[in-house]
Amino acid sequence: MTATIVLTPAVEDRIPSSSPPRLVLAPADTAPALIDGAWWPRSRDLAAELPALIEVLDPLWGRITRVTVNPAFWPVIPRKVPVHGHVVHVGWFEAEQDPHKLLLLSYTVGRWDLLVIPPETEPATAARLMATATDPSRSLTATGLIHEAERFRAAAQAAADSDSFREAFWDSEGGHDARHPDSHPDGSVIGHVPTPAEGV
Repeated sequence: MTATIVLTPAVEDRIPSSSPPRLVLAPADTAPALIDGAWWPRSRDLAAELPALIEVLDPLWGRITRVTVNPAFWPVIPRKVPVHGHVVHVGWFEAEQDPHKLLLLSYTVGRWDLLVIPPETEPATAARLMATATDPSRSLTATGLIHEAERFRAAAQAAADSDSFREAFWDSEGGHDARHPDSHPDGSVIGHVPTPAEGV
């Protein structure tokens, strides 16, 4: 697989993203884990998505100077991305980096790994991934988290489909439209209430 690497325009030529990044970070006092948080970009355009993300992370983690991705899900990988006040270098690793992970390096502090939730992910699944990625007991890789969320989504869909099938079958056997023997044409039901002599 190859990655398309392009040079991005100068800072003055770029229009900053107006939407804040969809991002959740693990609390600073939690034990180290494979993932430090989750990011749900709105597109697969790194040049458009990274500036807003980096602007949020710079004050928290120290100035981010380098980012690496796996090219599996990014059609174009810019070599440099201008961010407010500085430039972030972007690299890529095909075999060495989890395709669902964004690696960030800070000039002064260290390294962080974010789960990258695909932009087309349904909101409920994305919310589950964000919660799981920052759970104190988290131990899965980025791809492991994505696979777990997909299994959960598939199981929920199968349960919903099963319920729909049972309801359709019930309807086909008379279900909602069946008349109770003691029902009136207006839909009300008259039941027999036992008297004390009959026992309850």
